[in-house]
Amino acid sequence: MRGYFAIGVEGLSKPMNLGNLMRSANAFGAHFIFTIAAHERLSKRIPADTSKSQDQIPYYAWSSVDTMQLPHQCKIVGVELVDDAIDLPSFGHPLRAAYVLGAERGSLSQDMLAKCDYVVRIPTAFCINVATAGAVVMYDRVKSLGRFPERGLFDKHQAPPLDEHAHGAPKLRKARPLPGWDY
Repeated sequence: MRGYFAIGVEGLSKPMNLGNLMRSANAFGAHFIFTIAAHERLSKRIPADTSKSQDQIPYYAWSSVDTMQLPHQCKIVGVELVDDAIDLPSFGHPLRAAYVLGAERGSLSQDMLAKCDYVVRIPTAFCINVATAGAVVMYDRVKSLGRFPERGLFDKHQAPPLDEHAHGAPKLRKARPLPGWDY
């Protein structure tokens, strides 16, 4: 799969949620994990994570939205239940994205929402656990940007397998002299 992605939470307070999110991020192939303005107890306690993700994926803890530093051209995708958010199943994921979720008992701050390039919502009847929401978003990204065969239309209907990827012939470009170069 091309591109990269990261996932993080603003205002996180529970170590178990960070551990669960880290484990899911590791399983789905996230390139880094982050928190913004997380509760101080997260720095004093190693989160519960049986895959030891903190040894596999970089983790960044930014103190505020203003101190957040993302790679060049990385799009910020907020995950929040707001009226003008894009429903996740309809969202075209950017190739370079950092997904940010709100805290367990709160929402993304107005400063964070202002920084977001996109805001998506998971179409649920009410809020779900922050680590679960992160896993749903990562699954949707992998499903939509990965190379998978289409689903069957009915029970027990198997979709045909994907054809093997065929590489095209090399494209040769005519060399053009560069200014100042002597050929």
